[in-house]
Amino acid sequence: MANLINIGLSGLSSSQAALTTTSNNISNVATSGYSRQSTVNSAGALQSIGGAGYVGTGTTLAEVRRIYSSYLQNQVASSTALDSEASTLSTNAATLDSLLSDSSTGITSVLSDFFTSLQTAAASPSDTASRQLLVTAASTLSNRFNTISTQISSSNADVNSQLTSLSEQVNSLSKSIASLNQQIVSMSGGGTPNSLLDSRDEAVRQLNELVGVTVQQRDGQYDVYLGTGQALVSGTSSNTLTAQPSAGDPSSYSLTVNYASYSTDVTSVVSGGKIGGLLRYRSEVLQPAQNELGRLAMVVSDSINTQLGQGLDANGDFGSSLFTSINTDAAVSSRSVGGAKNSAGSGNLDVTITDSSALTAYNYAVKFTDANTYTVTRSDGTSMGSHTLDEDPAPSIDGFTLSLKGNALSAGDSFTVTPTRNGASQIKTTMTDVSKLAFAGPLAATSSSGNSGTGSVTQPTLTTELDVYDSAALAKAQGGIENGLPVKLVFGSASNGSQGYTVFNASGASIGTGTIVPNQTNTLNVSVPMLDDNGNAMLDADGNAMTATFQMNISGSPAANDSYTVAFNSNGTSDNRNATSVVNLQNTKTVGSASGGGVSMTGAYAKLVEDVGAKAAQASSDATATAAVLTSATTSRDSVAGVNLDEEAADLVKFQQYYTASSQIIKTAQEVFSTLLNAL
Repeated sequence: MANLINIGLSGLSSSQAALTTTSNNISNVATSGYSRQSTVNSAGALQSIGGAGYVGTGTTLAEVRRIYSSYLQNQVASSTALDSEASTLSTNAATLDSLLSDSSTGITSVLSDFFTSLQTAAASPSDTASRQLLVTAASTLSNRFNTISTQISSSNADVNSQLTSLSEQVNSLSKSIASLNQQIVSMSGGGTPNSLLDSRDEAVRQLNELVGVTVQQRDGQYDVYLGTGQALVSGTSSNTLTAQPSAGDPSSYSLTVNYASYSTDVTSVVSGGKIGGLLRYRSEVLQPAQNELGRLAMVVSDSINTQLGQGLDANGDFGSSLFTSINTDAAVSSRSVGGAKNSAGSGNLDVTITDSSALTAYNYAVKFTDANTYTVTRSDGTSMGSHTLDEDPAPSIDGFTLSLKGNALSAGDSFTVTPTRNGASQIKTTMTDVSKLAFAGPLAATSSSGNSGTGSVTQPTLTTELDVYDSAALAKAQGGIENGLPVKLVFGSASNGSQGYTVFNASGASIGTGTIVPNQTNTLNVSVPMLDDNGNAMLDADGNAMTATFQMNISGSPAANDSYTVAFNSNGTSDNRNATSVVNLQNTKTVGSASGGGVSMTGAYAKLVEDVGAKAAQASSDATATAAVLTSATTSRDSVAGVNLDEEAADLVKFQQYYTASSQIIKTAQEVFSTLLNAL
């Protein structure tokens, strides 16, 4: 009888465990990372019944088994990292794309409005109202550059803030995994701690939402690695991940894994998760867009200022700048950041723009091999050569030069040079007096009344570029040019298909000669000595006589002794030649044109919008694809390890019947025992 009762009791125990396990599955159906469990029974020991053989002694609960596939779980973790990265990149790229492409927030509309206002003002160069509208449009344009720059800087700051917050979450999960490792090892001697294993796998999955990691199992513990093998968790200990201003660029945070005795920068090797998405957004979308926008702002400012400097304003003076100089002291010093490990007390590098049309949207790494010699490497990997600080003139590198500011440098000192990053934030409209808009050409040509030939000339263009940013030099140049004019071109007789001419100054002295081909269009380049107020030649810093050069075309066939006078255009209030030249900048290839290619201002911004839009579209496509992959991986994992309520409900009924049947065995044993007692 005792054997029958024990068999029943073993059944009760086994069915009760099964009911408990099934109930636990049902209650955890919504628990993230939970793997369903099932009981595994084994037959009890055999009992001999003599020569007849053996009978069973019931059942034994062998194991509460966790239904789990490490392969499918790893697929979910890796898919989670990819999806989180793609989703983060897509969301941020779409926001920037909207900012740049929308007509109410982008540059296209206000740049077009500026040139429309310029065309209106050029059509009525003496109209004060149209001049004022132009300055207002210029202010709107510069303000829009500033606003977008502020938004981009805010986005960069937000990336830094998120990296800090996410790093703290990574540290919390890493610490949790290390703690779970310890608990699992300590409890494994008494069986498999299924819930702890689920918690650890879920922590790894959540960690992959933040940053892509790989897991290696060792002695029942998880070792968790970043990137190319930088350990976050090693057994029961964890290392911290911190976000902090990078050594080469404090405006962008870098990621560092901190070990017991040292730290290592892992920014370049981290991928996956929200952190990977943020880093990709910053390096692939945000910073290139910021540099491109800054380059465009600098080209707009510099090319328009420079052209205005070639003309005369309503007061008869050479023009003033409409926008700020691209080489203010603040701008020059802000384009270079010294490395965190530079020698103590070392100076910085001043970065001066020498040719805005040659600028690129790249950053540059400058490394000193000694106190005077440095190498420059562009961020696309192109070597820009080796140079020295004492070269005179300083070498122009993609439109900028470097010079030392402050104390001497040492071998190993390094700098990050960002020529265009701050361009959009630094552009300002500085002109307040609209009479200083230089719409007129500085020189005017007239034909002598006694000319008898068929020759005709175009109005001359001053080809000597004046420095609009140096008011003292500009005033000096104006005096020198005015004092050197007027000049008269007198033609001789045509002979053998050519015709000579002589250039005379105001005193009647010859200052140059040349020839033309009659009845063809000829381009003349004439140099005029610049004179001071006493009529003496002006000298440059090296003691050489200074000249101003103008260009004009002559066609037809001048008769002998026909002459043309070129004078300073002091009464050119209704002249719009220089205004027209400024208008033409709208379609001139001024951006990236030094190498022979280049695009216009409007073309450069259109390309920026196109590039960001393409990256945003690709990121959106990737996000859709990775979401599908994650859904598939999760479905596959859940098909094996997930809780199916229909199956669990059926098991609940089955094990309830099992429990009832086991109880009936005990009841039967009691009845048999009672029958035996009653028979005595």
